[in-house]
Amino acid sequence: MVLFCTKINANNIQVSNLSLTDENRLEGHVTVQFDLTWENSWRLSSGPSNWDAAWVFMKYRVGNGEWKHAKLNNTGHTMGSGTPSTHTIGLLNDDAAFDATNNPCVGMFVYRSEASSGTFTNTGVKLRWNYGANGIGDGVSIDVKVFAIEMVYVAQGAYYVGGGGGTYGFTTTNINTANASTTPSGGSGGYPAGQSVPVSTWPNGFDATYCMKYEISHQQYVDFLNTLTQSQANNQSTGVNGTRYDISGNSPGNFSTSLAFVACYIPWWSATAYADWACLRPMTEMEFEKFCRGPLTPVNSEYAWGTTSRAVNPYALSSGGQAEESISANYSVSAGNANYLSTSSTVNGPMRVGIFSANASNTGRIASGSSYWGIMELSGNLHERCVTLSNAAGRAFTGVHGDGMLDSSGYANVSQWPGTNAAGTICRGGSWNDLEIMMRVSDRSLINNTDNWISLIGFRAVRGL
Repeated sequence: MVLFCTKINANNIQVSNLSLTDENRLEGHVTVQFDLTWENSWRLSSGPSNWDAAWVFMKYRVGNGEWKHAKLNNTGHTMGSGTPSTHTIGLLNDDAAFDATNNPCVGMFVYRSEASSGTFTNTGVKLRWNYGANGIGDGVSIDVKVFAIEMVYVAQGAYYVGGGGGTYGFTTTNINTANASTTPSGGSGGYPAGQSVPVSTWPNGFDATYCMKYEISHQQYVDFLNTLTQSQANNQSTGVNGTRYDISGNSPGNFSTSLAFVACYIPWWSATAYADWACLRPMTEMEFEKFCRGPLTPVNSEYAWGTTSRAVNPYALSSGGQAEESISANYSVSAGNANYLSTSSTVNGPMRVGIFSANASNTGRIASGSSYWGIMELSGNLHERCVTLSNAAGRAFTGVHGDGMLDSSGYANVSQWPGTNAAGTICRGGSWNDLEIMMRVSDRSLINNTDNWISLIGFRAVRGL
């Protein structure tokens, strides 16, 4: 094989020094080796007892052909040297046995194996790619891209939805079973009291899940666009009018951005396409509430950081639009920091993902605006588009993951996901141009909002276990 590798650097995570080694033509597999690093990594042995991780997957193309998803083996992957780490594979269908062709490994989570924190650096990570299962012959020229997305592990267990302080909020209910159709009784059950019953496999938040640490950034979306066909990109790259949005280019391979680390607003049809392409899935609105508050008892009118306090003075930015974009004035050390109507008047748009945790004055979860698990900007910046319980299209969602492939028009091809018109979705968590009430964990004021591409709505994907 002749390998042409691409370095990926998006959202403060880097994949570099790609190479192919140990090609086995008899069995049709090869080792893909690379270095992996990202900042602000952790593994906790107390409290949430969770960790952050990189969801790693691979795309390839033969010659100048279409980019396709690589079918990885279920064994033969090794971590390199540096941060002590381990991995968990993700199959196309995690409920079925591995099959190299029909149920391959589509990616894997790489994370710390010991309790510690700081920059994660691992050199010489190795993936075993079954190129023969992808129908590739020997001695061909291949382009390879390895992608990595920062994720956060959310543990299995009971938690509460509802809690008050928002419009149309759920009746407070303890979700104590993974069966989403279990009728609430005595304040506990599989879905919120007073709601219509979803399908039993609807992701209600009880099971363990990985959630993207940040909203999709401009660079992540550009990386996605640059692997599409022209006809697919035509439906995913329509320009929008809005502040702090910059994606230029008109054909795959030449899309670029000057706001690489700034959260990117995208329509639902692009959000689901990205999730399908990355072998992830949309989150549900019940998962959103667990991602915010964890197993803790709800606090009336709380935000994602677990209190009702919030910064109120307009922020000033330094190094605007750059990788080191930061808050230079009015960062609060005691109240929750978030990008919303009261604080965004001088910015007037979404900010760099992770901006509040990276501040030198950060004093912990509240000041950084972090959720219980360490997920960032669940309150403010951009709305989180979730699958809702409020209509039949949302309740039919089964939580199946994407398969890494889109249809010929560039849309997600996964059945039982809400369609391209966004029916079956809800916007949660508020945005840079909303009043504080919409940032509250329990607020459901945008039920059945089908606005598709406005400068207030972003997206982050998840993957169940």
